[in-house]
Amino acid sequence: MKKKMVSFTPQTLPPITTEERAKLRALMDRPDDEIDYSDIPPLTDSFWKSAVRGRFYRPTKRQITARVDADVLEWLKSQGRGYQSRLNAILRREMLASLRVSTRRKGKRGSRKALRSAA
Repeated sequence: MKKKMVSFTPQTLPPITTEERAKLRALMDRPDDEIDYSDIPPLTDSFWKSAVRGRFYRPTKRQITARVDADVLEWLKSQGRGYQSRLNAILRREMLASLRVSTRRKGKRGSRKALRSAA
């Protein structure tokens, strides 16, 4: 027998019972030294050196209307399913390349300025 999947939104969550509030209060009142961290590995400096910010970040999508040359659209569609995702990937690659170039330019300008002031 399959069980029915239940899902909630913030608006449809059932209210917290008095018993649940009491359990939450008891947990909040416990001192930190009573927390058992034995199942959590310690975070060392080497962990933070290799940490990546935004590793699981997924940007939100927005629906737009854009005019694209017919031959470009045909080429995208000829590559198979997912032509909109492919178009987004191409635009993202160009955006990131442009951001890298502008960041390098700012860095070079800043270093010239530092050289002038040091002279």
